[in-house]
Amino acid sequence: MIAFNVVIPARHASTRLPGKPLLHIAGKPMIVRVAEQAAKSGAQHIWIATDHHAIANVVHEHGFKACLTRDTHISGTDRIAEVVERQGWPDETIVVNVQGDEPLMPPELIRAVAQHLHEHPECAIATACHTLHDEASMRNPNIVKAVLDKQGNAMYFSRAPIPYPRDAFAAGVGLPADLPVLRHIGIYAYRASFLRDYGQLWTTPVEQYESLEQLRALYHGYKIGVVIADSAPPAGVDTAEDLQAAIEIFKKTVSCE
Repeated sequence: MIAFNVVIPARHASTRLPGKPLLHIAGKPMIVRVAEQAAKSGAQHIWIATDHHAIANVVHEHGFKACLTRDTHISGTDRIAEVVERQGWPDETIVVNVQGDEPLMPPELIRAVAQHLHEHPECAIATACHTLHDEASMRNPNIVKAVLDKQGNAMYFSRAPIPYPRDAFAAGVGLPADLPVLRHIGIYAYRASFLRDYGQLWTTPVEQYESLEQLRALYHGYKIGVVIADSAPPAGVDTAEDLQAAIEIFKKTVSCE
């Protein structure tokens, strides 16, 4: 099994669900549930990167490690980069970013993106996608699509429908069955060397217009390898309804503690 670390960025502030990382799911705070899923992936080290003392305290109480980071970070990637630097991890270290609101992220997928990056030294980042089959999802701007090159690396990510089936849509016949439409799954594996460089990369207009941070890496010439998953993982927790759905899933698999 390859060696890799997981860092879970967790902010206390949330406009739709304040204090989200500390909300309980089947008897444990959500951030702890995320860390437990990450632990099943076989990661060597798991760190929670947070700027909030209450989150750090609850993480420590449940036997996980937390790094109190600066409160000025613009993104979770910047927060992860601070952990990498403070821990002094070598440039070749593989670091998987698991979002702090993804308590149902499959451990197999965490391991798969780390493995993919390990097997593709030409890539600085690895992520995941799965195949889309319906036109409504393809046209949904909240669902990010990806187009790959022949090596399976990302060419572009967009909220727009890509690749665009011009003739089929003009004829009103819907989405062709053989069109390679891929939905992006928001999990990333990075090399520590890339994370050290990340803070020096300027933000690009296309990243700002699409509101997609990964486009910065592509713009600056970094390769992003893509794992094709069989299906999408369960949704993350952004709303009270999402939280209740996660609770119901956990009730079926664990006992409340």
